[in-house]
Amino acid sequence: MSFGQGGPSWGPGGNRTPDWAALADESAARSRRKKWLMIGGGALATAAIAAIVATAVISTNNNGGSTGSGKNASQLPGPADLPTDSAEPEPSFSTVAPPPPPDPKDYISDVKKDRAPISIDSFYPGRKLTMGDRVYAKGATHRTTNCAATTQGALGSILTNNGCDEVIRATYSKEGIAVTVGVAVFETEAQAKKAAQQASGGLASLSGVGVPTFCRGGSICRRTANSYGRYAYFTVGGFTNGKNVTTADKNVYAVGDDLTDFTFRQIRHRGEVQASAAATAPTS
Repeated sequence: MSFGQGGPSWGPGGNRTPDWAALADESAARSRRKKWLMIGGGALATAAIAAIVATAVISTNNNGGSTGSGKNASQLPGPADLPTDSAEPEPSFSTVAPPPPPDPKDYISDVKKDRAPISIDSFYPGRKLTMGDRVYAKGATHRTTNCAATTQGALGSILTNNGCDEVIRATYSKEGIAVTVGVAVFETEAQAKKAAQQASGGLASLSGVGVPTFCRGGSICRRTANSYGRYAYFTVGGFTNGKNVTTADKNVYAVGDDLTDFTFRQIRHRGEVQASAAATAPTS
């Protein structure tokens, strides 16, 4: 006798025999149910943890002020609440304009300011003079307080009457042309300027040191007169062979112009040096 599918069967001797196939199916079903329960439980646990983490993040943002909105954002100090005082001093600027730099001409226009030593070498240093590509040999030099003795014609009395203190002369030569240049020193600019404007006659040429006598004995030579500051300066130039100078003798004019330009630069440089020293001197 037997029962339907899934029920027990009776074996020989009346013993009840288990339905092994049914039992295997039931065990497999239980295993499947347990597996799905474990998967579902794990998913629920993961969701719960994610919710906790999300809650913690939101709580941090709201309570820690790490975002730009929420409760703590409204508690940030406004511009009016920020400190304005600083321990550092504020920069200040003087409203007084600095004094202008000294004018170099002021220092060679009056004996009270022009205190630098005067010597032949301070005006005509070295043994030759180079102006561009032109080189002149330096000849004789002379310095004297007898201003009239360095002149020809009326220039001596003009220098004396205007208060000349001394005259420094130097001669330069090149290729048969010689020029003597002389600097007459006065106490004021007005005296020097007047002497140059009144100039008549001229400077006496200075020979020696390889330069023969020139511009003497009635020969015609070129003469110039100028002034700058308290210094008047003059030239006399011509040929060493006694030839008369004409306007066509451009070489004679060129030598004289070079010596005139060089003398002016030396006088101006004298003022620049003294003005620079005054500008950098410490003030009390």
